Amino acid sequence: MGKLTEVQQQLLDSGEHLPLMEEFYTIQGEGFNTGQAAFFIRLGGCDVGCHWCDVKESWDASLHPLTPILDIVDKASSFPAKAVVITGGEPLLYNLEPLCSMLHEQGIRIFLETSGAYPVSGSFDWICVSPKKFKNPRTDMLAIADELKVIVFNKQDFDWAEQHTSFLKSNCLQYLQPEWSKASILMAEIVEFVKMNPQWKISLQTHKYMHIP
Repeated sequence: MGKLTEVQQQLLDSGEHLPLMEEFYTIQGEGFNTGQAAFFIRLGGCDVGCHWCDVKESWDASLHPLTPILDIVDKASSFPAKAVVITGGEPLLYNLEPLCSMLHEQGIRIFLETSGAYPVSGSFDWICVSPKKFKNPRTDMLAIADELKVIVFNKQDFDWAEQHTSFLKSNCLQYLQPEWSKASILMAEIVEFVKMNPQWKISLQTHKYMHIP
């Protein structure tokens, strides 16, 4: 994307164009909606900076082309599953209201995946907040989450996960997901924690086991 012209910056600020890293049709692999077909929209740009992030190439928004949301919606509409996952990077760095409006006009359900570090923009059918220690989530984002998904990288993450639960609405689903490289080491402890704290469930990155995007 490089340095933006004034016009490009206006299009970005308005939400008419967004930095698109990739888009693909696949099966949701994580959390409550695991196993469902969905069109993924991955936006570039993130300042959370998880050292174990598996899409570090998404961090620098300037590497990804500003794309008209009309083009994104047209492609999303071409697939049988009327479901879209908006992820990143950190998608709430941008104004998502126009994109959400267009997708909903096409009868498409919208699932958001966010760190919760920024205020919400847009209208969603499902909000998954996956908070990170590197940039704390906003309490107002935790309050509207349908799903809290905490990545477990070490033993301290169990206590850290519990620190967020008081801000959740009563029907928010709570998931612990082992960081992929640590799964074999931490799985037994996650299982025991969930057995003792059944308000939590386990999420796995099933798409990695299936070798799909």
